[in-house]
Amino acid sequence: MRLWLSLGLFGVSLFGAPSVKEGYADSGGVKIHYATMGQGPLVVMIHGFPDYWYTWRHQMEALAPSFQVVAMDNRGYNLSDKPKGAENYDMRLLVGDVAAVIRHFGKQKAIVVGHDWGGAIAWQVALNLPEMVEKLVILNLPHPNGMSRELATNPEQQKNSAYARKFQAEGSEKGLTAEGLARWVKDPEARKLYVEAFGRSDFAAMMAYYQRNYPREPYTARVETRKVMAPVLQFHGLDDAALLPGGLNGTWEWVAKDWTLVTVPGAGHFVQQDAAELVSKTMKMWLLRD
Repeated sequence: MRLWLSLGLFGVSLFGAPSVKEGYADSGGVKIHYATMGQGPLVVMIHGFPDYWYTWRHQMEALAPSFQVVAMDNRGYNLSDKPKGAENYDMRLLVGDVAAVIRHFGKQKAIVVGHDWGGAIAWQVALNLPEMVEKLVILNLPHPNGMSRELATNPEQQKNSAYARKFQAEGSEKGLTAEGLARWVKDPEARKLYVEAFGRSDFAAMMAYYQRNYPREPYTARVETRKVMAPVLQFHGLDDAALLPGGLNGTWEWVAKDWTLVTVPGAGHFVQQDAAELVSKTMKMWLLRD
């Protein structure tokens, strides 16, 4: 484990006093890279597509005084291992990666935070390993029931999910570049870091998430009857063109404890960056409420 002071390794000083460390957890022989800072109850953060652990930098800084925050690189991304074959990106294995990170830190449970594909993974961790999830925070990813329903019944969501159907095609990774994937990053200095991280990533692995786990046509509404047993905080940037807010309807029926929804006008898909201060402050307040 190497010590990074103010992210000097990346040439950017974004954090204050708390130091950032990196390390690896073993998940069935697959190394999962993480960055961590702070001390206290464990918070595990899972990024989406196209992204890497650095997406959580603002939230990590906000939470580090009260929590040990661990931001993962998902398998296939940046410094984590990149096994070949779509079968190695099955949701069951992605859930196992989160469990491996929690156990790596000697904990039986954690607060689990996920965005986009990380949100999909986080929902499944909560549903399949409820004993490991103390609280759940989801950013811009509806509950599986809401997503399934919208794909089956909402023509606008079907239209806006055309990109996912393209990603499911064999060889879709050939059209990707690190520069293109980083185009959404608004800060020019951060964008440079993203281009470097994507240059270390496996584009075929990124597409495997869609090929292995995203619903395929013809879409049918499938209902997960198990309820999420942890309290849930959910953010949704309302300008998200890929995941429409209609998928949020009915979420109260699928969680057994309290569900707090924060919708953010003017923020897009990457709400943790578009509304970084609001997300960070709200997340901290909600986690420290008890």
